[in-house]
Amino acid sequence: MGDPKEKLIFALDVDALVKTTPFIEALSPYVGCFKIGLELMNAVGTPQAVQHVLRHGGQVFVDCKLNDIPNTVMGASRVIANLGVQFFNVHASAGLEAVEAAASVKGSSKLLVVTVLTSIDETMCESVFGTTVKEKVIQFAKEAVSAGADGLICSPQELALLNEHPELQSLLKVTPGVRPQWAQSDDQKRTLTPKEAIAAGATHLVVGRPISSPPRGIGNPIDAAKAILAELAENG
Repeated sequence: MGDPKEKLIFALDVDALVKTTPFIEALSPYVGCFKIGLELMNAVGTPQAVQHVLRHGGQVFVDCKLNDIPNTVMGASRVIANLGVQFFNVHASAGLEAVEAAASVKGSSKLLVVTVLTSIDETMCESVFGTTVKEKVIQFAKEAVSAGADGLICSPQELALLNEHPELQSLLKVTPGVRPQWAQSDDQKRTLTPKEAIAAGATHLVVGRPISSPPRGIGNPIDAAKAILAELAENG
């Protein structure tokens, strides 16, 4: 699977740049990328957040989940890609044309498509999308391929299903909802351990609270990241 570090993305789920710096400096040797989410983007601005991480030596995943008309998605995607980020994403529910618009201006950045949020269970998925999680994920994934996206954001529990479709196997599969056995599930409803997720076909794992706030028995964030890397290394 290559260097386990490159598969691990740490979620900077904070509301100020000063809160990110200790994590970036401590975890850069142990994670391949830092995810900037809506909280930090809205607190300090996306360009400022990206530039801060890059200055401290980290790679960036802008978890912006763009969801708007194609022209607006294209404009926002161009701005984000030009910041020099490794990944950014668009929500599949924006529609095929919006994802195509983002793909047309992604440059050297990797475009990921959000399928079904990991906080959405089967009952809620039926309410929101009118179908099952698995059916909606496959539909969104096939549309992502046709639109020219590089990968998906999906629950680890859909990985095996995605790998049953040959046309989807080349996609990057970036999975939140990853929880080591020693971590609480929090508000993620469809989870697997890091080892299980990689074995099921994940290419990248997004981990936040298990690293930022590990249980006392694990230690500090560096200890937590090392524990996850050791688990990933078991997959060979």
